Amino acid sequence: VQLVESGGGLVQPGGSLRLSCRASGFTFSSYTMSWNRQAPGKERELVADITSFSRRTNYADSVKGRFTISRDNAKNMVYLQMDSLKPEDTAAYYCSVRRNGVSYWGQGTTVTVSS
Repeated sequence: VQLVESGGGLVQPGGSLRLSCRASGFTFSSYTMSWNRQAPGKERELVADITSFSRRTNYADSVKGRFTISRDNAKNMVYLQMDSLKPEDTAAYYCSVRRNGVSYWGQGTTVTVSS
């Protein structure tokens, strides 16, 4: 299993970023995919997840209405569109998949929201 995130960077408050995660090594379309984040000094938290055929999405209360998770099963990609970004969204963002009782994580991409 390999997960590779991209798309992080520095953005001003109120701005937008789109994170991407490319997955390989497993049957992507069969699994729920998640985006998680870890801010400095804080525990890692679930941001959003999406079921295998996009039938259901779930968001942390702190990002509802601002972030949108989506996936393209044909490309083995999962995305996180982040709008109306706030300084408290600053964190390392990771995509993950739980397969056969084991959680797999990418290396992460850093998002910094600052003026």
